[in-house]
Amino acid sequence: MADPTSGSPTTYRSPLLELPKAVPAPDDSPDSAVPWHFGDPFVEQRAAETGAVVVDRSHRQVIAVPGEDRLSWLHLLISQHVTELPEGAGTEALILDSQGRVETHLLLAHLDGCVWMDTDPGSTVTGARQQPDQPVLQYLEEMRFWSKVEPRDASDEYAVLSLIGPEVPAILEGVLGSVPPAPSDANQHPVAALPGGGVVRVVPWRTAPTADLLVPRGELLDWWRRLGELGARPAGSWAYEALRVAALRPRAGLDTDGRSIPHELGWIGGAAHVAKGCYRGQETVSKVHNVGRPPRRLLLLHLDGTPELLPEPGDPVTSEGRSVGRVGTVARHHELGTIALALVKRSVPVGRELTAGIPEREVAAAVDPDSVPPETGEPPGRVAAQRLRG
Repeated sequence: MADPTSGSPTTYRSPLLELPKAVPAPDDSPDSAVPWHFGDPFVEQRAAETGAVVVDRSHRQVIAVPGEDRLSWLHLLISQHVTELPEGAGTEALILDSQGRVETHLLLAHLDGCVWMDTDPGSTVTGARQQPDQPVLQYLEEMRFWSKVEPRDASDEYAVLSLIGPEVPAILEGVLGSVPPAPSDANQHPVAALPGGGVVRVVPWRTAPTADLLVPRGELLDWWRRLGELGARPAGSWAYEALRVAALRPRAGLDTDGRSIPHELGWIGGAAHVAKGCYRGQETVSKVHNVGRPPRRLLLLHLDGTPELLPEPGDPVTSEGRSVGRVGTVARHHELGTIALALVKRSVPVGRELTAGIPEREVAAAVDPDSVPPETGEPPGRVAAQRLRG
């Protein structure tokens, strides 16, 4: 692989692109290094909802953090509570800037004395000395100080394959002999060792069982074939992204901008802990949770898919001629049609007519009411303040 720690997309090209029927994504796609589809992306999406698919995500950056202080050290740098993350468990986490804005999303797996983390290729953060666009690994290395940790790039060691679909538990049984038991903490995910080396991490989506496998990179093709023999149909990034959007799972860099905070994206709890302190950006996380509400919320939009040109990430969402949000990932779903994730102002009524995109690719849009996050009562801090005043 090219150096995945450089802070820019790598020149990596997956060997699975050489498989029959594998079609690469457009060059401007963040997933151009892996197959886009294998001939029929809509059939691939249906297979993920009725059986199981395997998706090549081998372009993701993998970082290993071994060492005696691995959990206590990471606890000070990321948004999730991990000091007591047990072996055989994983979670999600964020790296925030000093204002609590999302910079990088990470998936973690703790196994055999090491925390394995993976993130999108080219992910960057604001450095310890406020350098912009610093590679994640470089930031971690600068924050080591005297801690007994040895963070390293492990992208040449392991590659990510993802399974999606109701038959995923059966496939994991075929691989492991049993499905890893769920941890008692709802914000933690089951993790187990793969036979012959590697890690499997179960990451439940609200729409389907899913699992990520960190397999030895030299055995990527062997694992792809093995999972296929166990019943997983090959699928590309088109299917994965469409299913991700339908599951309301945001992707940092596509569904976020320079102002995004975890509360807007549904990452409180699952990726950001509100009761821990001493990490960059925690003041914003705590204050918004306890006293206020986020200015925007992540919603699913149904778009008019008839025009040839569709909105792109970063395009505005408008209402009555005024900007009320931004478009994130746009995808063509096999049942829902053309859909998109979008950050929209909380003040915008759900039933209001919207448009998405700049003038040359502007389309009608409507909010999916089932995607609106529930709001239960006043924030706890505001209630406490009202009681004191009363």
